[in-house]
Amino acid sequence: MATPCCSFKLHSSLGRARQGELCLPHGVVPTPAFMPVGTRGTVRGVSPAELSEIGTSMVLSNTYHLWVRPGHTLIQELGGLHKFMGWEGPILTDSGGFQVFSLKEHTKVTEKGVRFRSPHDGQFRQMTPEVSVAVQEALGVDIAMAFDECLEWPATRDRAASSMQRTTRWLQRCIDARRHPEKTALFGIVQGGVYPDLRSEHAAEVTDLQLDGYAIGGLSVGEDADDRRAMVEVSEKCLPVDKVRYLMGVGHPIDIFEAVCAGIDLFDCVLPTRAGRHGQAYTSVGKLNIRNARFTADGEPLDPACACMACSTFSRAYLRHLVKSDELLGARLLSLHNLAFYQALMARLRTAIRAGDQAELGAIGRMAARSSCSPGQ
Repeated sequence: MATPCCSFKLHSSLGRARQGELCLPHGVVPTPAFMPVGTRGTVRGVSPAELSEIGTSMVLSNTYHLWVRPGHTLIQELGGLHKFMGWEGPILTDSGGFQVFSLKEHTKVTEKGVRFRSPHDGQFRQMTPEVSVAVQEALGVDIAMAFDECLEWPATRDRAASSMQRTTRWLQRCIDARRHPEKTALFGIVQGGVYPDLRSEHAAEVTDLQLDGYAIGGLSVGEDADDRRAMVEVSEKCLPVDKVRYLMGVGHPIDIFEAVCAGIDLFDCVLPTRAGRHGQAYTSVGKLNIRNARFTADGEPLDPACACMACSTFSRAYLRHLVKSDELLGARLLSLHNLAFYQALMARLRTAIRAGDQAELGAIGRMAARSSCSPGQ
């Protein structure tokens, strides 16, 4: 059943795009919203204060990595993850299910759960639905994700169906394992690979359990973009209107725009900070590789349409100098800019949906498409 610690209010719609508010113990998240990824309890190179300044309302951390190091018991003893990482807003934690995919060479999946061999210390650890829920509740996060099996791509229909059924059984075990539903919400995850009938079937099974919110998982793992769009659409149509919808791990600005237009509310992705660490910037004029020689003497701001610290203080030439010199400040500034760009995109989407402004929504879509590729592409 849904719990008092989580509620979603839908305020406006424009086509299938939605604007609302997700109310959680540590604050209100205006949607659609993008969550920066702080896998190990930190968004790389960006402080909590800076995240707040650019308009971040919620961050994502990872259950598996915090479980391995420094350990959920230590974090709980030190006052919980919010205090530990110095972030006062809401936190959502991935259940560890994605590591079933990303660390597959170190795992063994059984009905009981997943046996991981940690790449950090070589030790074997058993993650089960019960352990995943216990760790997330100990961390004191606002939203816990149910432990699922994130399937590799490509996968046969039989493999996808078997994995989907296991995810359903694990979801029920997650529900049974909850001890603090008044403090931590639980979201179920829709799986089913790239098979529309499996996606619809699983969405019906998951939503029958009346959880606090629902996620679409198992995408952005290598599948074709058309398949991803189709799976988002078929899943979204089966999700309740009065619950928040979360598309996990997606993506580029244009991917997010298209998903918002398809009725999705929450997003996360490592792309903004990962791209920043590699000298790439998402801007209103296109995706720029600041390492390129053409920026050597460029005195213009990184993005003339952005007011973040990187754009309002430094030139493209200086940012290129930092990146080419392997100075930490360069990666930090580009990561900060990329996150500011994503938050500005979400704020602009919310405003357009509230106003019912279809022309503005179209302009945002063109900008999102432009920013997702290099100029000239």
